[in-house]
Amino acid sequence: MEPVRVGVQAADSITQLGLTSFLRTDAQVRVVEPAELTEQDVLVVQAERMTPQVAAELRAEKQASVPKVLLIDEVRDTDVLNAVECRVVVVLPRSRTTGEALVEAVVAAASGRGVLPPDLLGRLLDNVRRLQHEVLTPRGLGAAGLTAREVDVLRLMAEGLDTGEIAGRLCYSERTVKNVIYELTSRLNLRNRPHAVAYAVQAGVI
Repeated sequence: MEPVRVGVQAADSITQLGLTSFLRTDAQVRVVEPAELTEQDVLVVQAERMTPQVAAELRAEKQASVPKVLLIDEVRDTDVLNAVECRVVVVLPRSRTTGEALVEAVVAAASGRGVLPPDLLGRLLDNVRRLQHEVLTPRGLGAAGLTAREVDVLRLMAEGLDTGEIAGRLCYSERTVKNVIYELTSRLNLRNRPHAVAYAVQAGVI
């Protein structure tokens, strides 16, 4: 198996050197410059906390699509969701992480697997439940940000029905169907109807 290409981004030069030197001793990974990484590679990011500056760096255009392993000193509840939004797929508490665990995390991230300590996973699920209860449900939205009516329309669009056929099947006016499509594409910044259907498929709602 080819070694996983990995870049390192640390809060200070000493930690940067230490992590880079350690990773270079393991045959499962190959250290490269962060600027060379692609979405098939992995970026290890060490930080004390998930500050707005760290989040901005993780969202930077060149690194936005790269899977990330976050090695962090302190994680607050809100940090977990912020990290996930920044394409962080593995979160490791620095004080409890061994070198072997770090390499395993890099390999896991490269294969598309996510890893969270049990306490962080519980906090993430709590945050998701709170988001659903306090934000989405009062607005009639599901986890994908779509209403039940929008899902019905998208499902029929995916079957190849046109506006008139969708209206007849759902007992709506054509104007209502057009409004539903306009509202969801505008709210979710989707380009057109095929893009909306693709979004719904990727979200697993149709």
